[in-house]
Amino acid sequence: MEKAVITVLGNDRVGIIHSVTKILVDCNVNILDLSQTILDGYFTMVMIVDIAVATERFEEIQRRLAETGEELNLNIRIQHKQIFDSMHSI
Repeated sequence: MEKAVITVLGNDRVGIIHSVTKILVDCNVNILDLSQTILDGYFTMVMIVDIAVATERFEEIQRRLAETGEELNLNIRIQHKQIFDSMHSI
């Protein structure tokens, strides 16, 4: 298993989850865990995904998510879990 963390932040609107998960389905990325909330109209989502058997390279998944983020005026990022953990540990 090769884990990655996807974060999605921005103003809430219809279709955010669909847009993100469609890319994951298209790239054969499995969602292992997901947390999502809407706080005063602000959408936040964190996903742990398995990219071990993805049909696209990590950089291509990253590009597609970022492109969708731009289209939807959201900040969408994917990072390898090891990098995410290192960045967020004290």
